[in-house]
Amino acid sequence: MSTSLLYHAFGIRGGYEYVRTEYFAGQILISARQKRESLRCSRCGSAHVHVKTHEDRVFRGLPIGSQPVLIHLPIARVECQKCCVVRQVKLAFAAERVSYTKSFERYVLELSAYMTIQDLAHHLGVSWDLVKGIQKRFLTKKFARPKLRNVRQIAIDEIHMGRKSRFSTVVLDLERGAVLFVGKGRGIEALRPFWRRLRASRTKIEAVATDMSPAYIAAVREFLPEAAYVFDRFHVMKLYNEKLSDFRREMYRTLPDGLQKRVLKGVRWLLLKNPGNLDETKNEHRRLEQALALNEPLTTVYYMKELLRYFWEQPTKQAAERWLREWLELAEASGIRMLKQIARTLAFHRRGLLAWYDYPISTGPLEATNTKIQLLKRQAYGYRDQEFFRLKIYALHLTRYALVG
Repeated sequence: MSTSLLYHAFGIRGGYEYVRTEYFAGQILISARQKRESLRCSRCGSAHVHVKTHEDRVFRGLPIGSQPVLIHLPIARVECQKCCVVRQVKLAFAAERVSYTKSFERYVLELSAYMTIQDLAHHLGVSWDLVKGIQKRFLTKKFARPKLRNVRQIAIDEIHMGRKSRFSTVVLDLERGAVLFVGKGRGIEALRPFWRRLRASRTKIEAVATDMSPAYIAAVREFLPEAAYVFDRFHVMKLYNEKLSDFRREMYRTLPDGLQKRVLKGVRWLLLKNPGNLDETKNEHRRLEQALALNEPLTTVYYMKELLRYFWEQPTKQAAERWLREWLELAEASGIRMLKQIARTLAFHRRGLLAWYDYPISTGPLEATNTKIQLLKRQAYGYRDQEFFRLKIYALHLTRYALVG
């Protein structure tokens, strides 16, 4: 093997020369050494150094086929005549405090896009911790502090991280789809580190999409007083559907045994479904109509839900404001306590609802990211290293999926 092959095949560059190759225990051991004239002080870069000692090191290099390759190199410890310090020389082909070459590190990162950590470790004949350490080192360098410059619109929501970590607060850049922050817990305190970074970056946030949680609303008002907070369709309809389910359950309990109770039983999902998604083959339309025909208050609540969907389909913000005012009046006039509660809630959050017409954003992309996070957790059967898990979340927007087959 020549020195040029050592350079081109294994990425060992910077004044190194080939010595010999040995074969043992199914491994290939390549010995090399650094030329005396290429030694430099690791502090000032001076070539005026005196060699004190050598330390033998073995690095894992790119495999040849299925054969592991080890690089043996005596590393010089030199005394600099210029800055008068004794230090080990820097290696051009390997980072500090690691036992593998940079080319091996790149190879692991490339394969990581297609293989699990366990499969990759088995394929390369290395430990699971080594592969995980390479991934964590790369993710820390690239994603430990996501860039906040040019961020204009964000979404905030909470996600369930597991029984030990419980909930975390996630902030998403709606324009790039990148996770900007993962905070422990939920509420104002969980977001304080993000607000500090945001203030230091001097980024001006124009709009924030959140649910109607008082904690997140208070956080946005306190730290981003000039930003518009937007309540999207998903969370409003989710709130209404929860109240509708409670209303149906309460009605079912109060009804005497008879036809009404039998018809009302089992129609919960039909009430929550979009009418266009009802399955004709299962007679879902007929079952829903039968339940509504026998329960007038339930009919009113159901059709008010369907009417509420049209709020987000108005041509202008002024038309939406008029439409919302009329819906609130109908809800108050219905005499149904559940509708009155919903009306008061929507009236209180009128500003956030109408802000959708200025910034048509939602937490939908964040909900999709939450699905990816849960999939990431299930694929790994959980994460013991929570910092590594957070770094994987920061890199989710670069993940690409393809159908196999």
